[in-house]
Amino acid sequence: MLWFSVWTVLVVGTLVGAWFLLRSLWRSARDLLTELGRASQVVADLTEQVEELRRLQEAASSPVRHTLFADKDVLRAQRARLRLDRDRRRELRWERDEATRARWRAVWR
Repeated sequence: MLWFSVWTVLVVGTLVGAWFLLRSLWRSARDLLTELGRASQVVADLTEQVEELRRLQEAASSPVRHTLFADKDVLRAQRARLRLDRDRRRELRWERDEATRARWRAVWR
């Protein structure tokens, strides 16, 4: 009779433990599937953004063309425009560098 009650308690305890374990696994699996759904939506959104950025980049970048026999005035104008862009970037970079140097001077004084 004693062994019957010991085994009964062990079996019932095992079943209760299995119930809690399965419930925890079920909840974890459900949460995992929810997160996977959210992750797939984020990946889809990122894919759309990448495609949009790729289209914008292709539209913004001019293709390289052979200009051996092109009109020299057009080439000179393009070179002048590129030089202006370069000078503008150089001025902006100088201003940023000056602001950084001023901040560092203020910190170290």
